Amino acid sequence: MLEEEEQLKLTPRMELIQYKFLMTLDDEIITNKKEIKEKILKIAVEDKMAPYYSSICKKFGWEVDEETLKTLKNSNAEELKKLNESIKNSEENDGESEIRKAYLAKSVFYCRIGEKEKALELFNETFNKTVSIGQKVDLLMTKIRMGFFFDDISLVETNLTSAKVILKKSSDWERKNRIKVYEGYHCLKLRQFKKAANFFLDSIATFTANELFDYTKFVYYSVLSSIVSFPRTDLKKKVIDAPEILTAIEEVPHLSELLNSLYDCQYKNFYNHLIAIYDGMELDKILSEHRLFFCKQMRIIAYSQFLEAYRSVTLKSMAETFGVSITFLDKELSRFISGGKIHAKIDKVGGVVETTRADSRNEGYKEIIKIGDPMLNRIQKLARILN
Repeated sequence: MLEEEEQLKLTPRMELIQYKFLMTLDDEIITNKKEIKEKILKIAVEDKMAPYYSSICKKFGWEVDEETLKTLKNSNAEELKKLNESIKNSEENDGESEIRKAYLAKSVFYCRIGEKEKALELFNETFNKTVSIGQKVDLLMTKIRMGFFFDDISLVETNLTSAKVILKKSSDWERKNRIKVYEGYHCLKLRQFKKAANFFLDSIATFTANELFDYTKFVYYSVLSSIVSFPRTDLKKKVIDAPEILTAIEEVPHLSELLNSLYDCQYKNFYNHLIAIYDGMELDKILSEHRLFFCKQMRIIAYSQFLEAYRSVTLKSMAETFGVSITFLDKELSRFISGGKIHAKIDKVGGVVETTRADSRNEGYKEIIKIGDPMLNRIQKLARILN
């Protein structure tokens, strides 16, 4: 049972997602592309991934080594022949458990070599022959990883839903926590930072989803999704003082400094470390497409936190605190204020920023009116139709 679970965790090879992403970046950003290419091809050859080898060479315009490809294809054909014989023999001579095991081996084979559609077809057949809840969830998690591997959001969401439904009937907390990590990772991809943070922090004490990423990467994702989602008090309790995070946060450059400088209101240091984190996010497959949004939200949080302590403050004083020019700060604040992100106004003549407290009751009334008007119109239309 444990051997089967470990076997599934090894497929597909998730590190290939990051390697493939790095190859798409500019040569000025990634200077060791030759080394990365060698790693990709080495994995493809070691795991006998003929279909993946062909597709990756085609994608990046690499020269195909025909002898290597021929060897990989022959090896795949030979292995597939043995797997088919094993299935036939099991169906003729063995019980349901052996038949399922034979189908699982063929599923893993197709998943390993990069044959998405055939792998999914076989995994579905294996799933139908599976009784154990734990084994069913392991199959679904493998399909979710395939969704991540092939950038198939629909495949991820369908199997996440199925896994959660099955786990409701189970007390398997280890798999429940692993699914939370999967869901957090998916939310991170969709820019749902608060959802991702909650899923990650719920499972941080019992993290075992090493098949997705290592613990250091998990802490990196947990901290970044939390810092942009939680208020200052929650950040202290859930993240800054969390022993699980403290064990690994120093392994990620600038991460601890960014978190603590924001909490300690050391805004000049905060800006310096935010720039470094922003640059690092460019090298991450999931975070790269969200780095502009993340950086913008972090600046809004820092400005709002600073302004909460003042009724009014000069632009010059605020610019010095953040280590930026008055012109830059003026443009930043003007944009965020006009967009309703920061509750303040700028006195250009006096060079002063005046804070305005948001009236939560009025905001609530506005939200009710905004939602209620369209609803009333629909009810009236429905009433007319029924009459």
